[in-house]
Parts: sequence; structure tokens; C-alpha cells
Amino acid sequence: MVEVKMEVFQLTTTVNSSGHLVLDIPTQLSPGPVNIVLVLSSSVASKVPNQNYDFSDLAGRLNWRGDAVAMERALRDEW
Repeated sequence: MVEVKMEVFQLTTTVNSSGHLVLDIPTQLSPGPVNIVLVLSSSVASKVPNQNYDFSDLAGRLNWRGDAVAMERALRDEW
């Protein structure tokens, strides 16, 4: 049986002017190969203002006449 040791880190660092992210993180892991999962997220807020998008061009609208609940019950009773 292989013992798997894992450590989880959350830190804020910077990307240098050449676009490289350099990490120097001390660990308690044994020397040797390691698997790394890295998720990058910008810590600077987006400069694009939050706009309320109008989805009306993507979806239709149903003009219902009648009692929607009664129709739902009638359809359910058919099952």
C-alpha cells in the first residue's frame, strides 16, 4: 500500500513582466516527483462593467390564457 501525502496551498503572488509565474513554496513532502494541480484566477476585478444582458432574443414568451395550475393537474392526472 502506498501512502499518499497531500498539501493544499492558497496564496496570492504575482506574474512577472515576461508572463512567468514563479513559485517557491516550502513543503514537508519527501524529495522526488510530485503531481501538481494549479488553478489560476485573476485577483484584479474585471474592468468591464457588469451589464444586465437581455436574453429575450434567445427565448420565446408564452402568453398563457387559462388556469395554469389546473392544466398542470390535468396533465399530471393523465400519467
